[in-house]
Amino acid sequence: MLNKRHASVALLSLLIPIMGTAAEDRVDATATLPDAKPGECYAKVIVPARFEVKPEKVLVKPESETVEIIPATYDVQEKQVLVKEAAKKLVAVPAKYKSVNEEIEISPARNEWVTSLGRRGIPASPALLAAAKTNGVELENTTVGQCFAEYYIPPKFETKEKEVLVKEAAEDIKITPAQFDKVDTVETIKEASKKKVLIKAEYDVVEKKIEIEPAKAVWKKGSGPVSRIDNSTGDIMCLVQVPAKYKIIKKTVLKTPAKIDSVEIPAITKAFTVSKLVSDATADKIKVAPVYKKVGITSKIEDAKFIWRNAKTGGDGIATGNQICLKGIPAQKKIIKKQVIETPATVKEEVVPAVYKTVKVKKVATEAEERRTKVPAVYKTVEKRVKISKERLEWRRILCQTNMNADVNKRIQQALKDVGVYNGPIDGSIGGGTLKAVEKYQREKGLPTGGLTIEVLENLGVM
Repeated sequence: MLNKRHASVALLSLLIPIMGTAAEDRVDATATLPDAKPGECYAKVIVPARFEVKPEKVLVKPESETVEIIPATYDVQEKQVLVKEAAKKLVAVPAKYKSVNEEIEISPARNEWVTSLGRRGIPASPALLAAAKTNGVELENTTVGQCFAEYYIPPKFETKEKEVLVKEAAEDIKITPAQFDKVDTVETIKEASKKKVLIKAEYDVVEKKIEIEPAKAVWKKGSGPVSRIDNSTGDIMCLVQVPAKYKIIKKTVLKTPAKIDSVEIPAITKAFTVSKLVSDATADKIKVAPVYKKVGITSKIEDAKFIWRNAKTGGDGIATGNQICLKGIPAQKKIIKKQVIETPATVKEEVVPAVYKTVKVKKVATEAEERRTKVPAVYKTVEKRVKISKERLEWRRILCQTNMNADVNKRIQQALKDVGVYNGPIDGSIGGGTLKAVEKYQREKGLPTGGLTIEVLENLGVM
């Protein structure tokens, strides 16, 4: 038995739209019918292709660095001298950033051959492009926006008068029939003989019951699905139990065997009038002259042909309706915001004058220094949609008129009544009241809605 998830997908398919796909891009897994039990039905459904969104990193802020100033250190002495020498002061000036919009290409521009430059133009088939190239169109050197059309030029004929033999010279034959005399005679037309007479056997008739076809399970076309299947192709197959077939035959039994008796048959004679040949037939030949007639003979002087030329250029021929145009499809782009360095971080130098006092003197022990630290680049993740599995054609189990009967329908109605969602009659007819009860049960149990599904029957304990 199919699990609940598969049965629900086959019967409802409400959350996944059918994607338009080329027939050649579809996986057909319906060559073999499923391993089923008698009474089960399966529909041929289209399982849509699956897609996955994958992240892609885009640089939005380049790598930079920060600058940290380590101040100078001093020694202190007790004397009335210069207490602080003139020095340089380093001040860190941080980098400045500005936001800019950057346009990135997510799908490159391309040129495509189509049947029209308008909205209704579809991609031109390889056969159409091959025909145009064979007839002189240089597909590789064509300008975007240029169209070529196919024209049919009929064959050319020429009519000349010619004397034609319509009846050849021949000979007529004149026949003189043979001459006969009539004579009467008697002939034996059947000699005397003996006749064998069959005395037929006698039989009795008895009746006997025989099996002409054993019981079996066979696949048959189903019809009338109980619930709508959005992705169904319309093909429904059901495994149906066919009972054994019997036939009452009448058997003939020999009662007395056949035998043969011999009977004498006399000879038979008949009187005839016989024609005796007097003279043979003769034939005389007579010559007949030939007959001629003047007729107009039409001959082909140039075959029909198909040519391709620029759709805007006039000329001979009848347009066939076939056309190819080179259409430029622009690249698809996306605007992202990124921060760029407007002015890099710098160190500003300031002069600190010397200080004199009759106090403790500070002398420079170590000079001030700078420490630079790298700041890593910042990236932004852009989502990209990628196909991970092709569209598939599969057999999925369903309910239809073929595998539903009054007994099953009554058990469904009784099960709905037992759980308190149905108060109608138990009559085996799946009508509006029964289907409303099914939907109410689905909503209470948190099941997918959309009709009488295999999942509902399994929950109710009917299957």
